[in-house]
Amino acid sequence: MSSSSSEKNDIRSSARLEAQCTIDSSQPGMPVYHRRLANPAPLGLLSFATSVFLVSLTGMGTRGVEAPNIIITTMIFFGGICQYIAGIMEFFTGNTLGATVFSAYAGFNVAYALIFIPGTGVLAAYTDTTTGKPLPELNQALALLLWAWFVLSVIFTVAATRASWSLVLTLVFFDLESMLLAVGYTVGNDQILLASRGVGFVVAFFAYWSGTAGLWGGGSTMINLPTGDLSHKRPA
Repeated sequence: MSSSSSEKNDIRSSARLEAQCTIDSSQPGMPVYHRRLANPAPLGLLSFATSVFLVSLTGMGTRGVEAPNIIITTMIFFGGICQYIAGIMEFFTGNTLGATVFSAYAGFNVAYALIFIPGTGVLAAYTDTTTGKPLPELNQALALLLWAWFVLSVIFTVAATRASWSLVLTLVFFDLESMLLAVGYTVGNDQILLASRGVGFVVAFFAYWSGTAGLWGGGSTMINLPTGDLSHKRPA
């Protein structure tokens, strides 16, 4: 008798435990999602793509807009803070590549945006106080910054060779863009700088593709964009 009663209690306890695990009523009127970390990669990739896209647009003087000031807020908040959040979330998911790349490029976007904010004094340090025009030293300073990021981006590219083709292509073309920018500023050639902006559109395309594939895939929509998965190439 006691054995039967004990079995019934166990069944009731199991049923209550299962209900707690499968029923989420904390968001009434919303789809039920069991508590787990979302995929941060789409946020990181789309914010990266948007930043590169806007920099390329202003760099090419689209619609007569050449001053980069209009993109500062996007670079800081979307390309910086949002991408940094994606990087921190990648730490929790155990993705070392995503955590490093997103956090690093978030820092780069914020640093780039701060150059054009007068209060930082960056541009003032490379401006002739008499004429108010930029000194030749400014281009060389930008070149040094970009050469450093070129080296870092090449390191990221090698690390991505076990991820996907879309990510590898994103980083390869970003390497090319960084190198062209660095060379253009070093030699003072506007045509090379313009070419780098054209490459930037290719970077943005592949980054948008990769981010959209993660956002639309996994059953979220009926659309599954191919990314060229390279994870199967990893040695056992």
